[in-house]
Amino acid sequence: MQDVKQLTVNSIRVLSAEAIQKANSGHPGMPLGAAPIGYSLFTNMVFNNKDTKFDNRDRFVLSAGHASMLDYSLYYLFGFGLTKEDLMNFRQLGSRTAGHPEYGVCPGVETSTGPLGQGVANAVGMAIAENYLATKFNKEGFPIVDHYTYALVGDGCMQEGIENEAASLAGSLKLGKLIVVYDDNDITIEGNTDITFTEDVGKRHEALGWQVIKVKDANDISALNRAIKKAKAEKEKPSLIIVKSTIGYGSPLAGKASCHGAPLGEENLKALKETLGWTCAPFEVPEEVFNHCKKFGRKGKKAQKAWKAMFKAYAEQYPELANEYIAWKKNQLPKLADIEELWQFEKDDASRGYGNTVLNKLAKYIPNLIGGSADLAPANKSNMKSRGDFLPEDKTGSNMHFGIREHAMAAICNGMYLHGGLLPYCATFAVFSDYMKNAMRMSAIMEIPVTYILTHDSIGVGEDGPTHQPIEHLAGLRAMPNLKVYRPADGRETTACYIDALSGKLPSCLVLSRQTLPMLEGTGKNAFKGGYVLADSQKKNPDAILIATGSEVTLAVEAKKQLAEEGIDVRVVSMPCVEVFEAQNEKYKNSVLPKSCKKRMAIEAGSPMSWYKYVGLDGKVMGIETFGASAPAKKLFEKFGFTVDNVVKNVKELLAD
Repeated sequence: MQDVKQLTVNSIRVLSAEAIQKANSGHPGMPLGAAPIGYSLFTNMVFNNKDTKFDNRDRFVLSAGHASMLDYSLYYLFGFGLTKEDLMNFRQLGSRTAGHPEYGVCPGVETSTGPLGQGVANAVGMAIAENYLATKFNKEGFPIVDHYTYALVGDGCMQEGIENEAASLAGSLKLGKLIVVYDDNDITIEGNTDITFTEDVGKRHEALGWQVIKVKDANDISALNRAIKKAKAEKEKPSLIIVKSTIGYGSPLAGKASCHGAPLGEENLKALKETLGWTCAPFEVPEEVFNHCKKFGRKGKKAQKAWKAMFKAYAEQYPELANEYIAWKKNQLPKLADIEELWQFEKDDASRGYGNTVLNKLAKYIPNLIGGSADLAPANKSNMKSRGDFLPEDKTGSNMHFGIREHAMAAICNGMYLHGGLLPYCATFAVFSDYMKNAMRMSAIMEIPVTYILTHDSIGVGEDGPTHQPIEHLAGLRAMPNLKVYRPADGRETTACYIDALSGKLPSCLVLSRQTLPMLEGTGKNAFKGGYVLADSQKKNPDAILIATGSEVTLAVEAKKQLAEEGIDVRVVSMPCVEVFEAQNEKYKNSVLPKSCKKRMAIEAGSPMSWYKYVGLDGKVMGIETFGASAPAKKLFEKFGFTVDNVVKNVKELLAD
């Protein structure tokens, strides 16, 4: 007769295989092989299955998100609120059990993990958040923030470059409460990993500053428990537990790539059950398994009760800190738009410079703001001067140094936000947003307000040449759902964009210039609407409408003056954020861009692709459809036609058509 531990492990295996078979879609190999790992993690973790947002819970990230049925079987058995019907609806429309775990959809899921390696970096972000918040709020006798972050990864995660970036930073920062378990089954989609992946993963992580622990057999639950205990005892280094497992364990396809990403098939599922001695009806589990799993939920409930009692005593002794902790967890912000100093600037500046001025003023009003750059803070102007640095030997500062690791940086910020309590941002050159795109996309899918500061926004980068001059990037970013892309024209627009980004519910890109942009008459809080009339025509019906963003708004304003001297009356619309403008009601949008005016021209030093919906068949776009060149910025703007004279010329041609 099987003991209840083994019976629970086999329940995870069978439920996973049954759900995948019923859906005729999914990845059974890892759930079958890693079921004992999942069981050992959940029996060692602190969680309250009745309150999945318990502040001091341990975090668990399934970075190998394709093995989602492992997640769902665990959440079902351990009482997180999933039902048998949820398992039976795996991968179906509207189900809580999607193909990959989805944040905000399935109870207990801490982050959406899709692209391999993202989850590892998310976990690093969560561990950073735990470390920072513990340093900020813990007092002797009051470990208010004191928990571990666990991630389960596979060979795919280990091969992605983002894992190495994230692991390198985690080792450098000495994140001792980060524990990554590597399900080492030697199989990927194309076959045995020997054909592509022969490195010593353990030695690599030792070189990155990790403690490495090895478990020879995934089915040895005692060895798994000892490994987790050893990992928790290490306070200075993150821990990697390498567990040898057999993909598809228990099935006729065990050890074969064919069980990685396809259902077992009815005959193989039947054979699996026979091998495991499984006699329950489909999607049924012995009651003793549920009873066994319940005690871990009760353990977590007691832990939460004790934590609440501790926090009450903490609040009595440290009332200001307790109130601050609560405010941070709720992301409570003051009415930033009403703070007059945020709108004031002493001199003309590049929008990256305006952004630095605003960021440093905002740092006084948003104490849980944290962030940094991929080794470009002096160029991105993304440093908070009064905050100090988050360093291995001093975790009190809120300026992060991510190193030259754009892929991991963005995903780490997702993890920092998802942990709770922090409002993160990260910065790099706009052209390097390509490195961050997967993580930015995950921010957008999860609808979490991570802020991306992207400077050097156009050919204005100048001498660095086409490799560093973003052309297609604005259009690409605007094509992403749920992502707000801001390109402000001056300081006050930059203020509005920063406030809107940091106060919002969606991720945002602040796309900022290297070159100086003059302060313009009429800019300000109207920018909160995404697009607005900056300089209107004298006539009710303008001869033409000029729509511009960023540095090109100044061109439009100057061209309007020159055109007026020739009797041509145009309206200038500044459009710092297309997505915010689109969210306005139709009456407002029509007041800015009246349908009666067909002669419209958009001006932006980048791909014209995203502007045709505003200019229509009768309009025109002044953009760039080639890569840039290496030369001083002024020369490049002249070469590509971004001059006042050329704007005037194009308007005349538009009106002549």
